[in-house]
Amino acid sequence: MTFDTLEMTIENGVAHIVLNRPDNANSLNLALAQDYMNAAIECDTNPDVRAVLLSANGKMFCAGGDLGYMKDQGDRLVPALKELTAVLHAGIATMSRMEAPLIIAVNGVAAGAGMSMAATGDIVLAGESSRFTMAYTAAGLAPDGGSSYFLPRVIGVRRTQELMLTNRMISADEALDWGLITRIMPDEDLLDEAKKLAAIMAQGPTRAFGQVKHLLLESLTNPLETQMELESRAITAMGASEDGQEGIDAFHNKRKPEFKGR
Repeated sequence: MTFDTLEMTIENGVAHIVLNRPDNANSLNLALAQDYMNAAIECDTNPDVRAVLLSANGKMFCAGGDLGYMKDQGDRLVPALKELTAVLHAGIATMSRMEAPLIIAVNGVAAGAGMSMAATGDIVLAGESSRFTMAYTAAGLAPDGGSSYFLPRVIGVRRTQELMLTNRMISADEALDWGLITRIMPDEDLLDEAKKLAAIMAQGPTRAFGQVKHLLLESLTNPLETQMELESRAITAMGASEDGQEGIDAFHNKRKPEFKGR
């Protein structure tokens, strides 16, 4: 697929999406939100996609919403913001509910919606010089991009309150300590390591990964018995799947499983 504001390739089971507005710090305008939504739909519906990697060109992962774009809307700012967030949120929801795991490689600063997007990853790798800030209230705005859903679940309510109210910039080390990111690595190794991880995940049991994602999305709101019923249904479904049967047979015969994502 061809996009104006991002790059996307699909190879060996990995869909690699690259934010590509480096001259604008990869900030989000309507075009980028639309491209991200359409890329997410492709990842969710293309059976060849078994892992997704999101990275960014340039020195910054994403500066958040494009305030210049917002200023240019003039009297149309209110409907423009409604459209922008509706489209962006559709992309984020699709990425969160697809079976393929979403790996995010954060370089430089992830601010505003950039930090919100980083929080949506199933596995988040970050360069050692990366930094994170909510930034919304500094511009008199409120958070979007799912941050009010994901951040309390990932780092806790108190830390989320601090970041959203003070806009304090946190380092990669603090982000790792809080659980916002999964691993830190040298800046120069970030993309290569993220690609290696995506390649490994693309050879895994994609449907089982999807069950993990679905279970965890529900886990903090369901009663215990409801969640255990979902677990029962999930493991039963995987037991009936080709990958589930392959995994059991491989364990029994002491060999490495060959998963097909089915």
